[in-house]
Amino acid sequence: MEAPLLACLDVDYRAEGIAVAAGAWFRGWTAEREETQAVAGFSEVAPYEPGAFYRRELPCLLGVLRNGPQADLIIVDGYVTLAPGHPGLGAHLHEALQRKVPVVGVAKTRYHSATDAIEVRRGQSEAPLFVTAVGIDAPAAATQVVRMHGPYRVPTLLRNVDQLARHGMPDRIEPLKADR
Repeated sequence: MEAPLLACLDVDYRAEGIAVAAGAWFRGWTAEREETQAVAGFSEVAPYEPGAFYRRELPCLLGVLRNGPQADLIIVDGYVTLAPGHPGLGAHLHEALQRKVPVVGVAKTRYHSATDAIEVRRGQSEAPLFVTAVGIDAPAAATQVVRMHGPYRVPTLLRNVDQLARHGMPDRIEPLKADR
């Protein structure tokens, strides 16, 4: 049986209103490298809105997902839930995908009201990562995040997609509508 296809996604914000989203698709939680990757650029990105970050980031994530294969599970840099019963970026992505694809959030900083986040420690780091999930058991997702490849706090493929979003150059910049 073939390992599930996972996708890590991240977005980097550049000059005013410009964002670059990146995705890395790989087989199985412990993969060392991606099978494929994609970079997509967007203009007219919504401004940051406290408590509604998803309005800014979700259209970019959906845009880069169109450039890669259908994933069995998606990992985002951030939270799935911001508090019990209060959806975060990952929950909004799960809804946008008609609840068909589980989403795991891996955040590097604590969000005070995300009391359902599971702290995991990797490598020699004393600083935890905060894991939330929808469509998959959160403790099982946290266990898998610990198993991901790499000796450091942030797993290799999450670091790679972060760098791809920061330094990747999309072929074109697609305008987004703020009301998406």
